[in-house]
Order: sequence, then C-alpha cells, then structure tokens
Amino acid sequence: MRTASRTLPTGGRSANGGLTGQSSSRWAGSITKASHDQWALARRGQLAHIQNLEAGIRTLQHRLSLPLGAKGNKRAPGGYRSRHEWFAKSRRLAALTDRLERERADFQAGVVHVVRGGKRLLNTRHHLDEAGLTEQEWRERWEAERWYLAADGESGKRYGNETICVTPDGEVSIKLPAPFAYLANAGHGRYVLAARVVFAHRGEEWRDRVAANRAVAYRIHHDVRRGRWYLTASWQHPTVQAIPLQTALADGVIGVDTNAGHFAAYRLDRQGNPVGDPHRFRYDLTGTSAHRDAQLRHAITRLLHWAKRSGVAAIAIEDLDFAAEKTREKHGRRKRFRKLISGLPTGKLKARLVAMASEVGVSIVAVDPAYTSQWGAQHWQQPMAASCRTVTRHDAASIAIARRALGLPIRRRTAPPPDDRSDRRGHRTAQAGPGDRGREETRRPVTERAHDARPRTGNPQRTRATSASKTVRDARSARDVGPRLTPEH
Repeated sequence: MRTASRTLPTGGRSANGGLTGQSSSRWAGSITKASHDQWALARRGQLAHIQNLEAGIRTLQHRLSLPLGAKGNKRAPGGYRSRHEWFAKSRRLAALTDRLERERADFQAGVVHVVRGGKRLLNTRHHLDEAGLTEQEWRERWEAERWYLAADGESGKRYGNETICVTPDGEVSIKLPAPFAYLANAGHGRYVLAARVVFAHRGEEWRDRVAANRAVAYRIHHDVRRGRWYLTASWQHPTVQAIPLQTALADGVIGVDTNAGHFAAYRLDRQGNPVGDPHRFRYDLTGTSAHRDAQLRHAITRLLHWAKRSGVAAIAIEDLDFAAEKTREKHGRRKRFRKLISGLPTGKLKARLVAMASEVGVSIVAVDPAYTSQWGAQHWQQPMAASCRTVTRHDAASIAIARRALGLPIRRRTAPPPDDRSDRRGHRTAQAGPGDRGREETRRPVTERAHDARPRTGNPQRTRATSASKTVRDARSARDVGPRLTPEH
C-alpha cells in the first residue's frame, strides 16, 4: 500500500492545469504545495537514510579488515571478538550494500516512497487486537489521517487568507470551488461555518496579523479519538538579523546541557559566576510525532520564559550532531548508549530553539561540546553543591557551556594561599589567560609550591620546609646586628 511518486520539472504546472479546470487556482495551488512539501520531507529523510547507510558500511569495512580481538580507540572501534561475529557482520555488510544501491538509485531518479496516513497506522491494521481497535474504528482513523483541508495565506488580502477566511471574532468561512458553489450559504460562493474558533495559544499575535491583513495559513483536521474538528493557524516571521556577541552577552548567559529527557540549565553573570539555583526542563519524546513535537516546544517555551524573567538575552547550547554516531555497527552491543544518543533531539532542538527564541528577542550561542561534561563535573559540581542545593553532573556541564560561551576557561580560580605559605595575600590564580593555548587541558600534578620557583632539595620524605625560612630570618638578624660595636670591643 505504498505509493511511489516521481517529480518531473513541469509536474507542478501540469497538476495545476488539470486541477484548475475542476476547482480553482487557490485550491489547486494548495494541493500542489502540500504534495511538494510531502515530497521534500521524504527527500530529506531519504538523504539522511543514505548517509546513515554509508556510515554503517564504512564502520563494517573497517572492523572486518582488522584481526579478531584487535583493540579499538576513542575514534574507531576495534575488530570483532569471534569468528562467528565476523561472519555475521560480513553478511550484514552485503545486505547494507545492496540496500544502499537501491536507495541511491531512487535518489538519483527522484523517487520517494510515502505512506499517506502514516506507516505506523498502516501496520496497526494487521494488529487490531493488540491496539484495541475494531476494523471500523481503524478505518475512521485511517481516512481522517489521509484527509486534509489546508490553504496558504497571502499578505494584502482580506484577513490574510481568502480561501479559508477567519475574522478577528472567530468566524470561519470557506471559498467553495465552482462545482460546489450551490452549497454556499453566503455571498460570493462562500460557506460560513456555524461554530466559531478561539486560539488559546498566541491568540493576540494571530489577531494582530489578521487585523493587518498579513498572510496566515490555515489547516482543518478531524480528531477521531475526541470527535472534534480543529483549525490550526500558522505563519512565518522574517529572518532576524544577528547581533554582536558582546551585546548578546552583556547581561550574562544561560547555559543549557541537552540530555535525553530534560534540559539542564544554569544562569551565569557577565563575569562567569553562577547565579541562583539550577533549573531543569523535562520532556517526553515517546509516542507520536505530534506528541514529541509538542513536548519539545513546551520545554523550550518554559526555558525562554525563565530567560526573560531573569533578564538574560542569550542562551548557550552545545553544537551537537550525532548524524553519523547512531549506527549499531559503530557502537556494537552498547544498546543503552545508542538509545541515549538517539533520544537527544539535536536537529529539532536547533531549529525549534532558534525559531522560538527569535520571537522573544533571545539570542542563541552555539559552543564546542568537547569535554563540557567532564570538566564541568571536575571543577564545578562539588564547589556548587550545598546542603539546600543538589548539583548534578548535567548542571555542572551547563555551567561549563555558559563559561565557554562567555569566552572564559572552564576551570575555577584557586584561592590565594594563606600568609604563612606565601608573601601575603594576593590575587593568585592557577588558571591561564584566555589567549594561552592548552589552557583547558588537564593540569599536571603540582609537586612544588606555587610561589617557589626553585626545586626542593634534601629529604624527599619531608613534607614541610621550615628550615629554609628560619635560615633566612637568622641571616637577616645576623646581617642587622653584625655592624654594631659593643663596649667590650
């Protein structure tokens, strides 16, 4: 029940020409655009699948070329552990190679495979007892998913859309095609719905656009489970101009550590000091794609609202990309790790966060994700913990991300030594300057005192060197007393 569609250079024009004769140019354009959008989405998924297959084939070829039991490293895995596993992976390599050839042939020909209504719902037809559905209930859901009524808007037209028109007070009217003009209950071939719509989310913004006759796209769909009809409004915002980094970081920054199931966030001031307590924004990426998208949008909305309340104009995130890291061939039996990185919404997070942050005037700063969790836990987890505050490894990583966005090293400054171990208190620090190379590398163990440039000599078992300072004091006393003459002399 899959349908394969091939896109031709003049496919849109021929479709418009055939549809316009029976309906109108508006409905023909909506149908053509919906079909092209579905093809573009499937095309992007096809390209991502090809890249995933190529990454898996490269890993299989590398591991098969190594001797049995060869050890790997952080960059590449080692050889297989047994002859049986080597043989099974060689067969998988042949299967992936054949699959890659078919996908490349479809990609070059412009052919994509799309299931109208969803592949998951289609497979549910064969497992009605497990889903708890009857054939009639499944048929209703299947027809509702395959049916849609949508129309794009146009700026300058009345209320931003003439095909599906929604007034500021919620009245909905539809421009009927010519064959159905006899069903109109209003003038100019329009059908006015009896119910009125209310937008609970971002309703004021929608009302401002409608009053200004700016473009708004509408989509009407039926929810079979609830037995209700819904109307969804959407629009696009102009591209936001980037602002200088120093301007965005003038009031501090919020570091966000992306994890499977939650965002760990911490606020830092301009000097890189943590302010307040850590925050955590949870989400659940199980279920349907609509549920996952809603969960992600809800978590980002709460994060942006907290940023606005805090007076921060920038959010720092890691520039993560696991496109080539999710293959089972690279991580082998590490199923928990593969499940972990697959649960990180890196691609959707970037697109959603940038789009939603631009609407509230918050800038996004992407930083290098290298060693943020390791160094954050090493330098910030224990010092920030308190009896009334629990700091996790993820919270410490968010601090490291924010400091890297501010251009500061992740290491904390060491406290000045006391008077008896240094030449009075001063601003002593063990961290390197911002321009020094290797400033964030692992420091070597300190075997000498920081203020003593010369190595110690003598008994290596001695832990305190007090005789040197005593000798200096005795020498100074002898030098001060030496020139003086006594009456005996």
